[in-house]
Amino acid sequence: MTEQIEKFLTSPSFGVAGASSKRYKYGNKVLRCYMQNDRTAIPINPVEKEIEGIACVASVADLPAEVKSISVITPPQVTEKIVEAAIAKGIENIWMQTGAESAAAVAAAQKAGLNVIADGSCVLVVLGYHE
Repeated sequence: MTEQIEKFLTSPSFGVAGASSKRYKYGNKVLRCYMQNDRTAIPINPVEKEIEGIACVASVADLPAEVKSISVITPPQVTEKIVEAAIAKGIENIWMQTGAESAAAVAAAQKAGLNVIADGSCVLVVLGYHE
């Protein structure tokens, strides 16, 4: 799994699907974790305009081209739609946080050749998130 995580982390920028303005939610913590590690992250949220001072995009399709990796912190049914959008966008790496994954989402991403992390690994642990 280390090789997959290393590949994921080579992206110049990261999308955060399920980003939240509520600081206690994991979608917010993942965004802040990237920020704490001096990485460019773009929140994906169809309702919010800005989270943690960063402009949101409404969907994966709206991400800038330099985003090659996305963290997914959404319910499994939403994750399946995120994976479809990621494949269409040309995203190369997808990290499904625990609880976001579904067998269908993992299978679709793998079939499309994406680097998939969905084994329970947590970006907050890997990068060392702190409150």
